Amino acid sequence: MTNSRTSEGLVAHRIRADVRAMHAYAVQDPQGMVKLDAMENPYRLNAGLQAALGTRLGAVALNRYPGARVQDLRHALAHYAQMPAGYDIMLGNGSDELISLLALACAVGTDPVTGKRPVVLAPVPGFVMYAMSAQLQGLDFVGVPLTADFALDLPAMLAAIADTQPAIVYLAYPNNPTANLWSEADMAQVVAAAAQTGSLVVLDEAYQPFSSRSYLDTIRAQPQAHAHVLLMRTLSKFGLAGVRLGYLMGPQALVAELDKVRPPYNISVLNCECALFALEHADAFAAQAQAICDERKRLLQALRQLPRLTVWDSDANMVLVRVAARAGADAAAQVFDALRARGVLVKNVAKMHPLLADCLRLTVGTADENTLLLAALEASL
Repeated sequence: MTNSRTSEGLVAHRIRADVRAMHAYAVQDPQGMVKLDAMENPYRLNAGLQAALGTRLGAVALNRYPGARVQDLRHALAHYAQMPAGYDIMLGNGSDELISLLALACAVGTDPVTGKRPVVLAPVPGFVMYAMSAQLQGLDFVGVPLTADFALDLPAMLAAIADTQPAIVYLAYPNNPTANLWSEADMAQVVAAAAQTGSLVVLDEAYQPFSSRSYLDTIRAQPQAHAHVLLMRTLSKFGLAGVRLGYLMGPQALVAELDKVRPPYNISVLNCECALFALEHADAFAAQAQAICDERKRLLQALRQLPRLTVWDSDANMVLVRVAARAGADAAAQVFDALRARGVLVKNVAKMHPLLADCLRLTVGTADENTLLLAALEASL
């Protein structure tokens, strides 16, 4: 028997083997760096709005559990997103919690006849939490590789859906870390295929503030064809990454069932009040999003003038680049380290998936931050 009287023994005896084999989500140390690694909105509130928010938060009843104010936030988000008729909305402590709750709601264990577990399916490379949440809740994850130019591999997606009959199909729109929107015609075929297998489709629009399209327009135009579709967004990219608030919209019957696994009081009174304040000043955040889109255009143009870089178009607040490798060199790691030495922190995604070999992901920052990034990149290349 394992000796569980030591902490090491307890780990071996009580912690799941698959959890022990996992790596924790890594957050880079940004101390003293130009922070362009996490797709955050780089702009803070102006002094007047900061003071107004501080006064408002100071009046919040911290001694009480969240109550009716959370309902006010649900209504405000529904109005802001122009939620379709017949839909309801569910809040999460960031999209990460919503992704975990979706997996929990669909985790029915192993089929006694086939011996198979429910499947979560998504294109890869994609957001890492889809696979992680599936694993932690006892579901299998099936990743369907994108094409070399990061488009949906439609035949492979349709075949995988038919073969695995997944519980959940995730489609990030635009995708992370590739920052692109997929063909609307391809999306429609995947959504229709999932309907045939009784699968939920979750459209993850985390980067909607910077995107040229939203799939919500298609849902509104064809509600009957999307009775199995949920749409997820977050206020992190809106400009409130520190507040941790995500929301999920979908047909009322579906959301009512999913809401049963949501922990009570999962949205704090401070999260709630911050989000309500932000929505009341949505024009200020929209101006920030437009500034980021303008900077994204400038950044794309400048990056394409630099040597050794392949640069992809973006519908998000990030840009994916590939560094041309030199003989025997890990190009992405080399340039990542050189940027870090020059005080600029980006994300090295080269090891995330074979399709991302030699790739770095650059967050779009302020004009000054992007100028520093470009100068550091030029020197590093």
